Amino acid sequence: MTIGQTYGQKMKFKYKEQNKSGQIIEGIKEASDKFFVAKEIRDKGNIPLSIDEYKEAGKFFLSKISLFNKISLSEKIIFTNNLSGMLSAGLALTRALSVLEKQSTNPGMIKVVKSLIDEVNRGGTLSSGMNKFPNVFSSVFISMVRSGEESGGLPRVLSEIGVTLKKTYDLNKKIKGAMIYPSIIIGTIFLIGILMMIYVVPTLTETFKDLGTELPGSTQFIIWLSDSLSENTLAFALIILAIVGGFIAFARLKSTQKYFDFLVLHLPIIGNLIKETYAARTTRMMSSLLSSGVDLSKALSITEDVLSNSYYKKVINGAISAIEKGIPLSVSFKDNINLYPVMVGEMIEVGEETGKLSQMLLDVAVFYENEVDDKTKNLSTIIEPVLMVFIGGAVGFFAISMISPMYSIMDTIH
Repeated sequence: MTIGQTYGQKMKFKYKEQNKSGQIIEGIKEASDKFFVAKEIRDKGNIPLSIDEYKEAGKFFLSKISLFNKISLSEKIIFTNNLSGMLSAGLALTRALSVLEKQSTNPGMIKVVKSLIDEVNRGGTLSSGMNKFPNVFSSVFISMVRSGEESGGLPRVLSEIGVTLKKTYDLNKKIKGAMIYPSIIIGTIFLIGILMMIYVVPTLTETFKDLGTELPGSTQFIIWLSDSLSENTLAFALIILAIVGGFIAFARLKSTQKYFDFLVLHLPIIGNLIKETYAARTTRMMSSLLSSGVDLSKALSITEDVLSNSYYKKVINGAISAIEKGIPLSVSFKDNINLYPVMVGEMIEVGEETGKLSQMLLDVAVFYENEVDDKTKNLSTIIEPVLMVFIGGAVGFFAISMISPMYSIMDTIH
């Protein structure tokens, strides 16, 4: 897919046509797609011979790598909330979109909004315009907007989308924020260790060689590692990058993804936090979709697409099959308490019995969002002792390995 197609903007096409007298005409025309160019040629009574996308040298490449075309989640939240507010105030959709276009400073967002305005002006819907930008608007977003258009409650649905996006943004931010501290500590220790191996250990190694003392196995290992790093620093860096890159690529393979998904869910401390995060995300998403008028089967299908862990996808997929057979939704969650906490299935059952499923799902989402919030605040405190043990073990191993030969030398001297 090209950049032009991605953002719905007009592109340039190089065409060749034959007129009624047999003359070949070449030129460059700007249009939304090549079919529009062909239609214009036929409307003139000519025959289109070839139509190819025209790419200006350099310009296309630069636009492709531009960092300014990326639309962040926070920009989508602002767009959704502002659009909801203006529609609630009585502004026409095209007028509201025009205001948002003028307010935006992101070139990518401006192109998207312009395309939405064009789509609405041509008689299309907001959801059909958004459907052209799958990298900007998710299937959840589009489905909710479409349901809002069909029910006549677009402002309310947009407001609900804004809340859902904000909750997702806050949840992701808190989890990432909680992981910053341990990541910095581990990274710093790793860097200090490499610097010591390259600059400190070789000095001690020379001393040991001059004295000719017998070295324990742990000391020999550190010296070997130090020599390898000192002599092949660049190769070592490339090997580390290759291992990390290979690990990421391996994790993304469909055939191996389930093993990594299993590992994440069974990590100490982090595993339970991940499960509660998925509980919050699943129930929040389903509540938003159901309250927007999306039917249960479709809501589950969209939620399955949003979830990234294969084990959770399997549960939701099973739930879709179950409700199509007349089995209550709560049964699927109760049968998978190893993934979803017991409370999720119980609350869904209450929602089914009372006819307030959407509200019960929202209550569950709020509960687990608060749980994740509290745990992420305390995560640094929980991880700190683990980090101290790890750091203490690494420092202790290094100290014992390098100091014990010195004591042997001292004993020899005495």
